[in-house]
Amino acid sequence: MSPEIAELELAEPYIGGLLASLGLGVQYLRAEGNTLFYRDTAGREVPVLDLVGGYGSTIIGHNNPEIVSYAKSLLDQGTPIHAQLSEHPCANELAQKVNSVIKREFATSDTYSAVFANSGAEAFEIAIKHAEFDRLMKVAALAEEIDANIESARAAVSGGASIVVDEIHVRLSADAGLAAGSGPDEVIAGIRSVNGERMAAPPVFLAPEGSFHGKLVGSVQFTHNADFRTPFKSLAVQCRFVPVHEPGALDKVIEAERKTLFDVVAEGRTVRVVERDLPVIGGFALEPVQGEAGIRPFDRETVQRIQQACAAIDCPVIVDEVQSGMGRTGAFFASSHLGLQGDYYTLAKSLGGGVAKTAMTLVRNSRYRKEFELVHSSTFAKDGFSTRIANRTVDLLEAGNGEVYRMAAERGSRLSGMLRKLHGEFGTVIKDVRGRGLMIGLEFHDQSDSTSESIAGYSRAGLFGYVLSGYLLRLHDIRIFPTASAANTLRLEPSVHITDAEIDRLESALRALLAVLRDQDGAALLPAVPAEGTGA
Repeated sequence: MSPEIAELELAEPYIGGLLASLGLGVQYLRAEGNTLFYRDTAGREVPVLDLVGGYGSTIIGHNNPEIVSYAKSLLDQGTPIHAQLSEHPCANELAQKVNSVIKREFATSDTYSAVFANSGAEAFEIAIKHAEFDRLMKVAALAEEIDANIESARAAVSGGASIVVDEIHVRLSADAGLAAGSGPDEVIAGIRSVNGERMAAPPVFLAPEGSFHGKLVGSVQFTHNADFRTPFKSLAVQCRFVPVHEPGALDKVIEAERKTLFDVVAEGRTVRVVERDLPVIGGFALEPVQGEAGIRPFDRETVQRIQQACAAIDCPVIVDEVQSGMGRTGAFFASSHLGLQGDYYTLAKSLGGGVAKTAMTLVRNSRYRKEFELVHSSTFAKDGFSTRIANRTVDLLEAGNGEVYRMAAERGSRLSGMLRKLHGEFGTVIKDVRGRGLMIGLEFHDQSDSTSESIAGYSRAGLFGYVLSGYLLRLHDIRIFPTASAANTLRLEPSVHITDAEIDRLESALRALLAVLRDQDGAALLPAVPAEGTGA
């Protein structure tokens, strides 16, 4: 490598510089449990309490000994990783195990087919891709039915039946530009013209305000944060964001998006133009606990309204459990706490045991289209290594009649209790503590009007949460980050192995931070106001 190249920072250099300026530019060399290690300038190994947990990927800890040992054995055995278009019994076994969990947690007899992926965003894109595939097949079936009805109407008219001119006929005439008194052939041509145009229109998907489902070209359109979504709006399917906590809001959006096709019905000596609902809404996507919006759990009442509205129009519900699933909230599926059985589930992150990068999309068999397998594939998904690791991970989660789930609930209660105690003591600094299990958000009051110029500056730049993270890392060796779309909220997603001592250590560090904020001591956070234009 030439000296000139060796001096360059080329791997996402802007982010690297930003992290360094916030005191977060650390290279970690080793990981175990809830701890990451780096070496200081003297070469000493420094342990850091990691509460980021790979954004929810390490429910059983960094480098879980059982998973690591198993992974080594798989590699030592020469387990095939690239054996595409062959039998994958381990993938099927994984799908069976997750189906067993679904049947238990949702008390259902439904089964789900699995399509494998490499990341949560990809798993979500599989879900919306399959939902659109399913919608188009329904539209094609509806078109065939209308064509058959048109032929029946032709025969009826040839036998002397007349076309009824009523409100729907008038609406067709206006939409198709038909002249008054148009004959049967013109009416049929008008139906085909209007229907063809409407069936060619793109679908609409729905999601709650605050949603996050990834940053790929499709999934980013379901991410409510406009900074992530807007630059790529023209590239993919569009999503409508709904204030679902407002009663009636979802019904209004559904009605506004409603579209129909024209059909004909022959009844005796008459032929009547009718309207048929066009499946235009491809699906409703939600996270049981909204992660990037600031760790916001859904409530059962809101979820029930969503389910009822979607069931009324046969709209599939896509449940994104990429971050909330795999035991983090005290159950394998966070949605099971809400009685929310989805038509689709997406799983990733902790599914790989903190070692493998793997994901899966589950589709309720009553909606599953086997033809989808011919139009979707992935080079790396469903490989022998990652599916075996995922199998072992599910075994660990399910062991001891769900001991990991009980640990997540108990450890989460202990951690949340400590944070709520601090909330009571520092109510002018902490705004809220919320979450479920080991998916917890600690929200701070907005500091844009702080008496400290530096605190106010970082807050207005959208960097307040990262400044807090830098302080905790720099002075207390605690790693924690804000949520992407709510920079005043720090997320806590440790493994189930977090100890009382580690929680006490966090409490001590937070007390110091809260005192700094209470006293508006900007110099203790970072000495300088961020340069103009460095906002996240």
